[in-house]
Amino acid sequence: MIVVSIIALLAAIAVPAFMRARQQAQNTKFMNALRVATGAVEQYAIEHSRYPKDVNRATVPSGMASYLDPTLDWTGTTPIGGQWDWDFDVFGVKAAICVVDPSVGAEQLEQIDSKFDDGNLSTGRFRSTAPGRYADIVEE
Repeated sequence: MIVVSIIALLAAIAVPAFMRARQQAQNTKFMNALRVATGAVEQYAIEHSRYPKDVNRATVPSGMASYLDPTLDWTGTTPIGGQWDWDFDVFGVKAAICVVDPSVGAEQLEQIDSKFDDGNLSTGRFRSTAPGRYADIVEE
């Protein structure tokens, strides 16, 4: 009985720590992917003197395939769930890389935002631009 109690106590301590570590790793992976995608779009804009045209979610913008890192699966699920999307002249911004319908909650999105800028999903570089849509603003 004592052994079972000790194991239960250790599990109660370890599981939350494991979940926090998992969430931090997920956030870091997402932020790195977002930085890579932003860099690719900025490189495209420098070389072409314009941003790519707006496309639907999970669709690579025309001409961008060679700029995106091969490890970034633009057509798949993002590290925080949902899909990647390129927004150009929509949702009140000039250019933005978005995640649409992420599977994480607002608290985790605020943690990601606090690493980018102000921790407020209503303002700053990383913010909500529409319900279920969170954008890294490339240009306003």
